[in-house]
Amino acid sequence: MTLSEDARRMDERVARQLCGLYRRYGYSRYKMSKFEEYDLYARCKDFLVSEGVITFTDTNGRLMALKPDVTLSIVRNTRDGQSGVQKVYYNENVYRVSRGTNAYKEIAQVGLECIGELGMYEMCEAVMLAVRSLKCIRENVVLDLAHVGYLSALMEEMEVPDQAREEMMRAIGRKSLHEIVELCRRYDVSPGTQSALEVLSRGACGAEESLEALRRAARGRKMTAAVAELAQIYRVLAENGMGDCVNVDFSVAGNMKYYSGVVFQGFVEGVPDSVLSGGRYDKLMAKMGRKSAAVGFAVYLDMLERLDESHRAYDADVCLLYGEDVPPSSVLRRADAIAAAGETVLAARSLPEGMRFGRVERMEGGEARG
Repeated sequence: MTLSEDARRMDERVARQLCGLYRRYGYSRYKMSKFEEYDLYARCKDFLVSEGVITFTDTNGRLMALKPDVTLSIVRNTRDGQSGVQKVYYNENVYRVSRGTNAYKEIAQVGLECIGELGMYEMCEAVMLAVRSLKCIRENVVLDLAHVGYLSALMEEMEVPDQAREEMMRAIGRKSLHEIVELCRRYDVSPGTQSALEVLSRGACGAEESLEALRRAARGRKMTAAVAELAQIYRVLAENGMGDCVNVDFSVAGNMKYYSGVVFQGFVEGVPDSVLSGGRYDKLMAKMGRKSAAVGFAVYLDMLERLDESHRAYDADVCLLYGEDVPPSSVLRRADAIAAAGETVLAARSLPEGMRFGRVERMEGGEARG
């Protein structure tokens, strides 16, 4: 099996598991065409992962674009101002510059959006599903959490030019304490604000320790409320066995134009960049003339090509080997049972060459043996 075939198989396996995960939590499939009017993307270019958009003119003279994003299409085509929430997931190909190759590619992307009257449950569910999405790829994962509300309140407190705020954001993204101290000196930032900014530049440490430091550094109601929301989400994840997967890291809170609350990025062992990104994007909704709130995330399957081949996931979870004396109905019942339990299964009379499996089951006389 070639590397490209191996990567394709892994993408397909992960996509199937993600779609199944989202369906189990009440998300419905959203389908869209390959292209949309370019204006949809031009108005929100800063929201896109990649600036490059492939365009063409259709037979009616309209400027169209091969879709570089799915979220914008979902927002435009969902109902606004309705009670309750609308939950959708997608498994679509987008067309943009891949971070892995720096070239235009057709990229498989899977994700979900929850739009409407968002409460704490919806936020916790979205973050929980982000963690479980990462675990569909690898067991060792990290989800970095931050809150744009905390950061924007702090930036508003700084009476400095927009350029200085942009420089400060870049320094926080690089976790450069030296740059932050120098910028605070240059722009005469107050000691209290500087202390809060220094907290945001801290390196990785435990979520509880980070939250306590953010509480102590909070200046005003908005920052206090943001920390409380982060703490509640972390507590729910910890109570459900996911606390060890979560960090609080403000280097992921870069896009303040569209995101308005909790933001997050997900990482898996073996890939040096994020494979999942999302958050609450009420500002984007407002820019598109919507009153509803929204949270969502996307899993970038093209990034999985960067996993070392030796660390790639199995071609199937189970290889079900059956002898000539085993009735087909028995093989089918066992394969159905494995699939119903959420695992992928390949039934065969002999072990396929060049393929990897989580385990092998052998059926003799209608009985399965590990």
